[in-house]
Amino acid sequence: MPDVQDHIIPQAHQTYTAEDHDVWRRLAARQRDLLQSRASRGFLAGLDRLDIGMTGIPDFAMLNRALVPLTGWEVVAVPGLVPDLAFFSLLAERKFPAGRFIRRPDQFDYIEEPDIFHDVFGHVPLLTKPAYADYLEAYGKAGLVAAGLGSLDRLARLYWYSVEFALAKTPEGLRIVGAGIASSPGETVYALESDAPNRIGFDLGRVMRTRYRIDDYQETYFVLDSEDSWPSLDMAALTALWRDQAAMEDIGPGDIMANDIIFTRGTKRRPHAA
Repeated sequence: MPDVQDHIIPQAHQTYTAEDHDVWRRLAARQRDLLQSRASRGFLAGLDRLDIGMTGIPDFAMLNRALVPLTGWEVVAVPGLVPDLAFFSLLAERKFPAGRFIRRPDQFDYIEEPDIFHDVFGHVPLLTKPAYADYLEAYGKAGLVAAGLGSLDRLARLYWYSVEFALAKTPEGLRIVGAGIASSPGETVYALESDAPNRIGFDLGRVMRTRYRIDDYQETYFVLDSEDSWPSLDMAALTALWRDQAAMEDIGPGDIMANDIIFTRGTKRRPHAA
C-alpha cells in the first residue's frame, strides 16, 4: 500500500485570490438554487452542516473540524488526479482527496478536470452520512484488492454510476446523490427532468458490466433504493462476481436489459453536455 502522505499537499488557503473566491461563490449560488428541489435531503443537510456554500472556497482545516467528529472523514488537498493505488489508499483511510485549484472564470460552465468545486461541493456533503462514509471507505479497500485481480475497470464503473452519477428514491421522488450531477448545472436538471436517459434500479452486477461515456450527459442513471442504501462491498462476494463477469459481454451505456427495473425508458433524444 502506498504512503498516502506522498500525495497530500498543503491547501494554502491564504493564496486564493478574490477572483477565486468570487468564482466559488457564483458556482455555489447557482447550484444551491438548482439543488433545493432536486438533491437528497442528506446532501442538502450536509451542505448546511459543513457550511459549504456562499462564503468562498472552504478552508479544509475548518471544514475538517466539523467533518471529522461526524464520520471520521477528512478532506485533504492533492495536486490533481492521483494514481489509482494512492486514491484507493486515501479512501481506505477515510481521507477524501480534493484538488486545490479552482476553475478560471472562462471555465465557469465547464471544466474537463475536476476542480475544488466539484470535489468539495459535489462530494463532501454526503460524507456527513454514516452509510455513505462507510461505503466510500469500503470502496477504497475494494480498489486495493481489485488492482491485484485485474478488475479495476469493473470497479471504476461502480464509482462512476454510484459516487458520481447515482439517483436515489426518496419520499419526495427521485433525488440526486451523485457528485458529478450535483456539481453540474446542466446535468442537475437533465438527470431528473429530461426524457432522454434511462433510469434503472441499481444492481451491483449490472452496474459493473455497464460502460460509460465521459464526454456527454449520461445515457443511463442507476437508482438506489434510498439515499442510505449504498451497495454492500463484501470482498468475497465481489471477487466471485468479478470472476463470473470475466466471461460476460459488457453492456452499452444506453442499453436496457430484460431483467432491469425500469423507472424511465429513455427516448435517447440527447442534447450535448454544455
